[in-house]
Amino acid sequence: MSESSMADVEFVVRIIAQTAVDNERAFGDLDAVVGDGDFGYSLARGFEIVLAEWDGLDRSGPSVFLQKVAMIIAGRVGGTSGPLWGTAFLRASGAVRDKAELTGGDVVAMLRAAAEGIKARGNSDVGDKTLLDALIPATDALEAELADGSDRATLLSRVALVARRSADATTGMIAKRGRASYTGERSIGSPDPGAVAIAVILERLNDEWATGETPNQ
Repeated sequence: MSESSMADVEFVVRIIAQTAVDNERAFGDLDAVVGDGDFGYSLARGFEIVLAEWDGLDRSGPSVFLQKVAMIIAGRVGGTSGPLWGTAFLRASGAVRDKAELTGGDVVAMLRAAAEGIKARGNSDVGDKTLLDALIPATDALEAELADGSDRATLLSRVALVARRSADATTGMIAKRGRASYTGERSIGSPDPGAVAIAVILERLNDEWATGETPNQ
């Protein structure tokens, strides 16, 4: 078992979980503009459980660890967020099954698998004003930076920047999925909460990776 790969996976998941909890109100306020306002609450409650059960999660491999997180999210996050985010973690887990040492290519594969899972579960795609509108461009940026041989600091900075720009770009879109889709053109003028969440998570990952300090630990 590669301690470095497992530690990196733990670090990233911890960032995701803590960011969801810390931004409960901000994400909820965004969702309340044209949605039902429960996105921040639902995500925070699920990831609170991940953090509460953190020490007992199976760490025998990255795939097993991500699968356990997926089960918690799918079972404990309410609304549409649970199935979507749970599926994302489960598909990411499947992309690296039986692997101990993860490469940059494996990370891209995990994110691609997560995105495909979200597409299938939510019957959505890029352009529908969902988290995919930030996740997929960020994954494309990651793959490009890896191909260019960028160092980790440059890579993370670029990925976070692309995610933020992509999330901001959803402001001008019409929502085609979820409760916001019921509002039609009124959904124009505010960014998608899920896309913003992806951007905030990647920005925090970019900020905190350099310190090597896991949040709240």
